[in-house]
Amino acid sequence: MPVLTPASEVILRHDDVFLDKQVLFAGDVQDMLPAELEAKSVRVHTAWYHHCLALRDKMDEQSVQYGLVAEAEFVRECDTLLYFWPKNKPEAQFQLENLLSLLPLGIDVFVVGENRSGVRSAEQMLAPYCQLNKIDSARRCGLYHGKLETAPRFDLSSYWNEYALDDITVKTLPGVFSRDGLDSGSQLLLSTFDKAISGEMADIGCGTGVLATVLAKRYPGIKLTLGDVHAPALAASRATLEANQLSGNVVVSDVYSALPGRFDIIISNPPFHDGMHTNLQAAENLIRGAQAHLRIGGQLRIVANAFLPYPALLDGIFGNHTLLAQTGRFKVYQAIYTVSRGKDKTGKRA
Repeated sequence: MPVLTPASEVILRHDDVFLDKQVLFAGDVQDMLPAELEAKSVRVHTAWYHHCLALRDKMDEQSVQYGLVAEAEFVRECDTLLYFWPKNKPEAQFQLENLLSLLPLGIDVFVVGENRSGVRSAEQMLAPYCQLNKIDSARRCGLYHGKLETAPRFDLSSYWNEYALDDITVKTLPGVFSRDGLDSGSQLLLSTFDKAISGEMADIGCGTGVLATVLAKRYPGIKLTLGDVHAPALAASRATLEANQLSGNVVVSDVYSALPGRFDIIISNPPFHDGMHTNLQAAENLIRGAQAHLRIGGQLRIVANAFLPYPALLDGIFGNHTLLAQTGRFKVYQAIYTVSRGKDKTGKRA
């Protein structure tokens, strides 16, 4: 996590407002402000597991909740919502309607975000429940404040969407990558699987679960493990597998943090943004840690924007890489774990 994001720096211009407040942080919280803000009490709800882990390291573990939706018992005592606007507007609506349906009327509602994220639309979105007014503008961010006047009715089922891809059904939720259809990068990655595959496969950063689902349908018998840090993605992946009569182990995992054992294939369309900001750390961790989770002869196959510097990293870690496919925008890379049987690079037995 960065030291402080621009949005958090704007909040600190008004830090005296929160001294006697029971504050609930939510939305795209990307730094340690919840651990540093002086307030009567501070709680955090986040849909991002890696943010949850970082915050729990600095706060009382019971004060940080991770999940798709907030729980009433967790938020009911809060009298101030401090919501960090994400780059995805439907995800903001999903989260805000969930939170405001649980919080007591009359609470203070603060919404903050970068102007380029579309935070201005918060005024119109929340108009039926809370009259927001812009109270600050700095660091290319806007800060809005209002009081909750009417509680929204939150219905999780109304946010589910789906689309068909050949003979499979893909289930989606707001904020999940490839929510409205198969993205061109994933499509290119899938096109490189032109020979039968078998064994155990891990899909890291699984999103809707579409990659694993397509391959499992195409090559029956593959044993699936799907991992992601994003709670809506995990829910979507479980729903996608169920809709296609497939079984798999869907786990919340920060790259490899909760993945058991070793695999024959690791696939990924790794993110290179964290919120509004470029962040290659997850993809680099994916490549650096792959050998510890591959069997000898196993392969890592990823798709990435063509300009990202992954070939050198793959060569440095694996000692090899192959460019399997490319377009003007994307490239698909494969690296094989070729260390001498029984030993890894440290000389220890694998």
